[in-house]
Amino acid sequence: MAEYTPDRFDEVADSLSRVGAHRAAPARGRTWIAVAWAALASGALVVAGLYGLSLISDRVTFELPGLGTAEPMPTPTETPSPTPTVVPITDPALAELPAGFTITVLNGTEVDGLGRAARDLLTPPGWRVGTVTSAAQTDLVETVVFYSDPALEGVAAGMVELLGTGVWELSDAFPGAPITIAVGADFAAIAAP
Repeated sequence: MAEYTPDRFDEVADSLSRVGAHRAAPARGRTWIAVAWAALASGALVVAGLYGLSLISDRVTFELPGLGTAEPMPTPTETPSPTPTVVPITDPALAELPAGFTITVLNGTEVDGLGRAARDLLTPPGWRVGTVTSAAQTDLVETVVFYSDPALEGVAAGMVELLGTGVWELSDAFPGAPITIAVGADFAAIAAP
């Protein structure tokens, strides 16, 4: 082994705890500076994400100050419902009905007997009511008369008039029946004794 002649660096006092600059004690408050930078970066990412989401989706509105103004939300205007131009047909003798025409009545509530009560209102004028049963849904609020052929719109309007409540709707949801009535809670209030 080589031997070196002693110099001034070999005589370092043992009382010094510092061996090198890389082993220096951290400066006070340096941890808080790192935490502050991390919080600032996280906040900037959240703001950028929300702003980007507001540009993509109409359900989220987020406006950055100084980056333009957001479009004001349009106020909904109530459009008057058009007056029905359909003449309700309450007498089956006045309607052009297909062969084998019957009406299906579905009870869309948990009140027993509403389907039969609807049938009892429709049969005196001469309407043929076929099936009277419970609907798959028992929480209908409004009575709906479904008609499968646009030519039967007047008949559907007549059913609403005879029942005293409800709306009519063109639908192909019941392909086996030209007219299907789904009685709701509004009819339960009328038919109740």
